[in-house]
Amino acid sequence: MKMKKLKPTVLLIITVLLVSAYSNKVFSQAENKANKDTKIWRYEIECAGVGNDGTYSLKVWSYSKNPTVATEQAKKNAVHGVIFKGFTGGGAGCTQKPLTNNPDLEQQQMTFFKDFFADGGKYMKYVNVSGDGAIEAGDRMKIGKEYKIGVYVSVQKDLLRKDLEAAGIIKSLGNGF
Repeated sequence: MKMKKLKPTVLLIITVLLVSAYSNKVFSQAENKANKDTKIWRYEIECAGVGNDGTYSLKVWSYSKNPTVATEQAKKNAVHGVIFKGFTGGGAGCTQKPLTNNPDLEQQQMTFFKDFFADGGKYMKYVNVSGDGAIEAGDRMKIGKEYKIGVYVSVQKDLLRKDLEAAGIIKSLGNGF
C-alpha cells in the first residue's frame, strides 16, 4: 500500500531533478559562451557624452551570435576598456587614456582579472547600463552570423581607479614617474 503512495512522489522528485539539471546545463552553456566572447575582448568603446563627476558615459559595441550575450558583455567590456584601452569621441573631455599604460598588466595580474571579470564579479560594482537597458534599432546590427550590439553604460572611473590602486594593480596618480 505504501509503495503506491510513494510512486507519484518519487516521479515528481525525479522530474524536478531532471528539469533542474537541464536548466543548469542550458544556463552553464550560455555562461560559457559569454565568457568565451569576453575572453577575446572584441568590442568598440566610444565616449557618449559627459557623465557625472567621477564617471564616464560610454557607448560600447559588443559582438556575439546571441544578442542577449552581447548586451550583457557590454558591462564587462566597458570596464575593461576604461582600464586597458581608453576611448575617444566627439566633444571636449571625451578622449581618455586607459587607467594603465602597462600593456602587459592583464597578463601579469591574470589571477586578479580572472576573478574581477568573472560573472557577477567585482567589475559590476563600477558599471551601470544607462536608461532602461533597451537597445535602439540602430544599435542592433546583424553582421554575418553574429550581432553587433551598442549599449550605453556609465563607469564609475574614480572608484574603479581608487580600488585598483588600493589592490596594488595600478599605480596611483601621485606616484612618481
